[in-house]
Amino acid sequence: MTAAADNADDARWARMAARDPTADGAFWRGVTTTGIYCRPTCGTRRPKRENVRFFDQQEEAEAAGFRPCRRCRPDDGTPATRNVELVAEACRLIEADEGVPSVSALAHTLGVSEGHLHRLFRARTGLTPRAYGQEKRAQRMRSSLALGRRITETIYETGYGSSGRFYAVTRKSLGMTPTQYQAGGAGETLRFAVGQTSLGAIVVASSDAGVAAILLGDDAESLLQDLQERFVHATLIGGDEAYEALVAQVVGLVEEPATAQVLPLDVRGTAFQRRVWRVLQAVPPGSVISYDEIARRVGRPRAIGAVASACASNPLAVAIPCHRVVKSDGGYWGYTWGLDRKRALLLREGAETQSASVAD
Repeated sequence: MTAAADNADDARWARMAARDPTADGAFWRGVTTTGIYCRPTCGTRRPKRENVRFFDQQEEAEAAGFRPCRRCRPDDGTPATRNVELVAEACRLIEADEGVPSVSALAHTLGVSEGHLHRLFRARTGLTPRAYGQEKRAQRMRSSLALGRRITETIYETGYGSSGRFYAVTRKSLGMTPTQYQAGGAGETLRFAVGQTSLGAIVVASSDAGVAAILLGDDAESLLQDLQERFVHATLIGGDEAYEALVAQVVGLVEEPATAQVLPLDVRGTAFQRRVWRVLQAVPPGSVISYDEIARRVGRPRAIGAVASACASNPLAVAIPCHRVVKSDGGYWGYTWGLDRKRALLLREGAETQSASVAD
């Protein structure tokens, strides 16, 4: 080997030791003691320098008798492409499983570490593998119930270990019992009451699980129509005196949004919506958060539109404080219950925003 070749290999060894990502695709390394060739950034244990050969092309490594590494898969596209394919395969495995496979089982099948799979999956989907599996199982459960299958069949088909677990999860996911869901929500009873605040009319509706809707608007009639459209098959009944106390608590939250109010909530939404809403609930009074920041916190930095849609779908005004969401420059970008109400709520909380910058 010439001195120039030695120097080139020394430079390659340095890049390999540093796991330089730009080295992938530029050359390949073969380990003579194992007969395996890898990408320079392969996460396997670093071999001894004297046992390493470098190749300009992977075909050269294979012609020399080396076989591709099963971990870094040097014969399987670029790292970015491989990561996309890895997550796609993980999704297929999750969707094909009757239950929710563990991350360790998925990682073992895919030949990667649990931590690596978890990071890649969340970066690509915004969900953990477990949360994705739970959402897919919930979708199968809803489809099965909608087709009219017996509940015992649905329990078996969706991989729940017990009827108790099934009923607990479905009640949280559906906001009603499986039987009520099969009837299109018929049989569910929501108590409601109409009130008045300094920001206009308010309608509060609750299930046995907690407050399911807090609607703000100009007139009660429109809000009641909105409530009926949101819970089209539910039976709506007026609340009694005890319920009025809960409504008064909600009105107090609107009048003084900076005051801590512990309300039992019946939060209904997709897995992604609930992730966005949990971020909102963590934003303290007097503070604001941008759509971009929410997208980053839920692991979907490019899903700004989806975040905005989740905020707009929030049925629990003020309790889930979507009024605290602003544009990255501090300006307002719409509000389901009206921009004037958004301004008023933020003013009451003492939040500082660039209110002159408004985008309807």
